[in-house]
Amino acid sequence: MKKVETTSISTEELEKIQKQQETLSDTIKAIGQLESQKHALLHQQAGLSQEIEEFKQELETKYGRIRINIEDGSYTEIVEEENKE
Repeated sequence: MKKVETTSISTEELEKIQKQQETLSDTIKAIGQLESQKHALLHQQAGLSQEIEEFKQELETKYGRIRINIEDGSYTEIVEEENKE
């Protein structure tokens, strides 16, 4: 069996490869953290949307179908037109 001779790249080349791998690893880690934050925020948004819908129902039960001005709290009734057929 023939013996394979081991040779090495230069120290500068090795350092560059190591730095590139470290940067790639850090980038992948950061992406993972961002994806985790995104996941948590999506759950938060879904919960908030549900909470908003539940409060809309409470307001509709109390006031009927209304359109609320979120600047000053005033509201107007939503009047549905009868079908003309």
